[in-house]
Amino acid sequence: MAATSNMFMYSLTIQPPTAITQALLGQFSGTKEQQIITASGSRLTLLQPDPRAGKVNTLLSHDIFGIIRSISSFRLAGSHKDYIILATDSGRIAIIEYMPKINKFSRIHLETFGKSGVRRVVPGQYLASDPRGRACLIASLEKNKLVYVLNRNAQAELTISSPLEAHKHGVLVLSLVALDVGYANPVFAALEIDYSEADQDPSGQAREEAETQLVYYELDLGLNHVVRKWADTVDPTSSMLFQVPGDNDGPSGVLVCGEENVTYRHSNQEAFRVPIPRRRGATEDPQRKRMIVAGVMHKLKGSAGAFFFLLQSDDGDLFKVTLDMVEDMEGNPTRDVKRLKIKYFDTIPVASSLCILKSGFLFAASEFGNHDFYQFEKLGDDDEELEFTSDEFPTDPSVFYDPVYFHPRPMENLVLVESMDSMNPLVDCKVANLTGEDAPQIYSVCGNGARSSFRMLKHGLEVSEIVASELPGTPAAVWTTKLTKNDEFDAYIVLSFTNGTLVLSIGETVEEVSDSGFLTAVPTLAVQQLGEEGVIQVHPKGIRHIVRGRVNEWPAPQHRSIIAAAANENQVVIALSSGEVVYFEMDSDGSLAEYDEKKEMSGTVTCLSLGRVPEGLKRSSFLAVGCDDCTVRILSLDPESTLEMKSIQALTAAPSSLSIMAMEDSFGGSTLYLHIGLHSGVYLRTVLDEVTGELTDTRQKFLGPKPTKLFQVSVNNQPCVLALSSRPWMGYTDPITKSFMMTPLSYAELEYGWNFSSEQCQEGMVGIHANFLRIFTIERLGENLIQKSIPLSHTPKRLVKHPEQPYFYTIEADNNTLPPELRAQLLAQSNGVNGDAKILPPEEFGYPRAKGRWASCISIVDPVGDEPKVLQKIDIDNNEAAVSAAVVSFASQEGESFLVVGTGKDMVLNPRSSTEGYIRVYRFHEDGRDLEFIHKTKVEEPPMALVAFQGRLLAGVGKTLRIYDLGLKQLLRKSQAEVAPQLIVTLQTQGSRIIVGDVQQGLIYVTYKHESNRLIPFADDSINRWTSCTTMVDYESVAGGDKFGNLWIMRCPEKISAETDEPGSEVHLTHAREYLHGAPNRLNLMAHFYAQDLPTSICKTNLVVGGQEVLLWSGLQGTVGVFIPFVNREDVDFFQNLENHMRSEDAPLAGRDHLIYRGYYVPVKGAIDGDLCERFSLLPNDKKQMIAGELDRSVREIERKISVCSGTSHSITRHIC
Repeated sequence: MAATSNMFMYSLTIQPPTAITQALLGQFSGTKEQQIITASGSRLTLLQPDPRAGKVNTLLSHDIFGIIRSISSFRLAGSHKDYIILATDSGRIAIIEYMPKINKFSRIHLETFGKSGVRRVVPGQYLASDPRGRACLIASLEKNKLVYVLNRNAQAELTISSPLEAHKHGVLVLSLVALDVGYANPVFAALEIDYSEADQDPSGQAREEAETQLVYYELDLGLNHVVRKWADTVDPTSSMLFQVPGDNDGPSGVLVCGEENVTYRHSNQEAFRVPIPRRRGATEDPQRKRMIVAGVMHKLKGSAGAFFFLLQSDDGDLFKVTLDMVEDMEGNPTRDVKRLKIKYFDTIPVASSLCILKSGFLFAASEFGNHDFYQFEKLGDDDEELEFTSDEFPTDPSVFYDPVYFHPRPMENLVLVESMDSMNPLVDCKVANLTGEDAPQIYSVCGNGARSSFRMLKHGLEVSEIVASELPGTPAAVWTTKLTKNDEFDAYIVLSFTNGTLVLSIGETVEEVSDSGFLTAVPTLAVQQLGEEGVIQVHPKGIRHIVRGRVNEWPAPQHRSIIAAAANENQVVIALSSGEVVYFEMDSDGSLAEYDEKKEMSGTVTCLSLGRVPEGLKRSSFLAVGCDDCTVRILSLDPESTLEMKSIQALTAAPSSLSIMAMEDSFGGSTLYLHIGLHSGVYLRTVLDEVTGELTDTRQKFLGPKPTKLFQVSVNNQPCVLALSSRPWMGYTDPITKSFMMTPLSYAELEYGWNFSSEQCQEGMVGIHANFLRIFTIERLGENLIQKSIPLSHTPKRLVKHPEQPYFYTIEADNNTLPPELRAQLLAQSNGVNGDAKILPPEEFGYPRAKGRWASCISIVDPVGDEPKVLQKIDIDNNEAAVSAAVVSFASQEGESFLVVGTGKDMVLNPRSSTEGYIRVYRFHEDGRDLEFIHKTKVEEPPMALVAFQGRLLAGVGKTLRIYDLGLKQLLRKSQAEVAPQLIVTLQTQGSRIIVGDVQQGLIYVTYKHESNRLIPFADDSINRWTSCTTMVDYESVAGGDKFGNLWIMRCPEKISAETDEPGSEVHLTHAREYLHGAPNRLNLMAHFYAQDLPTSICKTNLVVGGQEVLLWSGLQGTVGVFIPFVNREDVDFFQNLENHMRSEDAPLAGRDHLIYRGYYVPVKGAIDGDLCERFSLLPNDKKQMIAGELDRSVREIERKISVCSGTSHSITRHIC
């Protein structure tokens, strides 16, 4: 297989994975503030909880280009800072430090211990660090354990020892924690199963009798070796350990969590055991046992021994677990345990990690759906919940006991403060432009159970509107102004109308001001607070300078009027209708002094801009003048060369607006930019040299058909540019990457805007549109994908769109879940033994479980109505589960479209089985707002793939491909052929060609011969691919993904493709000799890339009007990414060289080889890793310059090339092109 390709794609992640596998709490900045580190796939993210605002902000997100298996934190004795230990698939242990000054992760140590990859015997699956920061233990799933001693050297730098081995053959590890033993020798506890006897016993009896043991490993710091200190048998269902505080805080030891029980164990203490309470309710199975899936321990301030555990069951119920200590004669707790207690606390969604902050908040990284941030209202000490103690239950796990029950209830101890968007698991997505905007939206279905949702993803910044008030007329412009330089907030809102000016005061109420000193009978061109206590108003007939109530007027020359103006705190510039520019500067006495000469321009001036006065200087050095001859000129304002032209730039249209602004750049400093808005709706950003005034590195973006107006505003204390065209946009520096971004605002059209600051809204914006005045704020600059969510009933399986109307149809199914009809029956019989008939909201408590039962439905979703919602829900009965869906236009019904849904009855997922399958047909009513059931057709097994094909239905039923037509009472079979080796899971068609995706054997190309009514496979894959999604790129090529996280493009050789389509070729194809038990021909691999997330959907689409087509894919963990095709070889060579330099200069944080990572299963081919290339802007300046020198380009050229590649192809990526 050739390693090179004549097809190259640029892979870019639009939305990183949102599933959190592990979360850690610590003081990673070295301050008292606690932060949260999360691991999501290959991404390490640092979150900063804000207790005052009740929000969680993202400080840093870093792609380590490796699979994060486990993370842990530790703190050296006497230090105030926590370090992070990473266990990944690199076969190396990495110690990471967060550097708050530069907002980056820095690698301190990288020690190799084994092979790369995720393997059973290579350590990394489990990681535990000593609470005193003296050692860490890294273990594999089987056999191997390594202990590293952590210390300081003479320079107070962190050191790591050579690994000490604690291997044991034939042992499986289920859980691992470090014990809290104070400053005694570090001890680690592991749950282990010894399978060595079971391995040798063919009868299987030894496997049944295998014991689960709790084992202590002690690191002897004096002798520098690890010993197996203590072991004891525990409950065979045990699966999780939690550390119990030791030293002065508690008795030390561990909580061992198994099925239906929690046991306290320690080498020198008795065992204490409590059961996990079961839910009581009419629809609950009283015999179902619960497991603990997550938990957290929290120490309370004040007294020794004050701590508690919050343990979560697989239903999401939180239980508070505490230990009572034996007290001495004086009533003080000793280190001996008296009893273990458990009680119901609250119910929250099932979490993968829980973190309790000292500030009284709980962060829950949900297993599925949004992550939640809760505040503690109380600790559940004084409620009426039943508390169960270990006194009442035997410690022997084999002894029977009566189960205990509780009544679930709405949350009392916790209150939800913020929910962080997460699209995990993302099951399917479609791209469509249903809102009529300049960019399409991504519509997706994600989530699990009753917390599933239909989500619309839209490129833009979220806007919070504070005020929208109607005005007496239609203003042309709006400004805000302070009255003195030292004012904290704005005092006036000034509105300019065609025949006058309105001045409003800013306070608790907004009222008209009559004594402002402003001239109200004329329209206003500019307003600016000037000097210490002055305000100027520029109007067509002159300049009005108001100082402490005194008014000075500068009248415009006779027969001329002012047509444009610009001002800052010390300077004023106006343009006259005669084409002259007049410059004023603030005198030392506070008056305006006019410069003697007027500068005459070659055309009519359309716009002016003065930059803000730099700190410590008296004036801005440059003036930008835009003229109707399609030019922008830069004039000097230095005293030695006032109004001299420094540079000129020709434009494609007349400029409508200019703004000179200093903004933060990727070099670590700030750069002076000239932002230009054109009458054609194009926005340009060009670098303005602060010394020479030269204009360089121009970049452009089309914002809309209307002329672009630009305004300097402030968001999160950083300067931004508000650009208004047919929709509002915000240009800003990304908080993390420091690259410039131009993102649309999710807001109504505006005609003019300005900064706004008051006591109620300290950092906002004011805008006008028609006769409305709007005040709004932007809270988060980094999040440029807006999500709107509509709740669904069950776990979604597929998403299909109506062919003409803006409606979507989702099929949903939940396994081992009580269907609605059984729930209703049980509630009707609620006087039985199961307790009361109280119905709990399934969004919070989940659906009642029932083994072997399915709850399934079809939902009609209207995402763009006045109120986006589910219009209709159709439940599927008879224990059927929907597995596939398609909208099919039947030629026999005069092209009428029908919704076709494939279902399976009594399905068992593993091993795969079902009693029968059905294909259901529904007719659209009310333009798709309603569905009418027509009939269902029985088939041998569930049809996993359905697609419209030449006016008929194409169905994949098991290995068989079938063509159906619509009959009166059922579907009519027209043709069939067994084409797949295992199971058909995807179908794509174009013309008479059908692309079949097999669950294990990859792709099969099939042709349909109409004359002989035959389906003939003619080409297939050369290797096994566990196909999960496919789409046709062109007639010969198919892009797809598999269950191991790979994305690939396959192509049928042109000669074979042409021969297959020739008339009469079916004779040749039918008798063609099979090649290696497959089709006669093989497909060629064009591109292959490991994305790490499991692709669930892929489609060829356009993400910007008029832009090139891209491949957009979605991943199970919430990832959304694109493949952008390269159009010339020069770009390919450039990015390949850049990628090679980035691999060496910005090596992955955890030590994984980037090239091997992206070629995890198959060597990477025909793909450039855009995520790695985009890290170029984060490199130190010296490395940037070095790479630029090697590539024979300037740094700005490389940054521009990267942004063009990601920006021109779609509007959802992050850069201005």
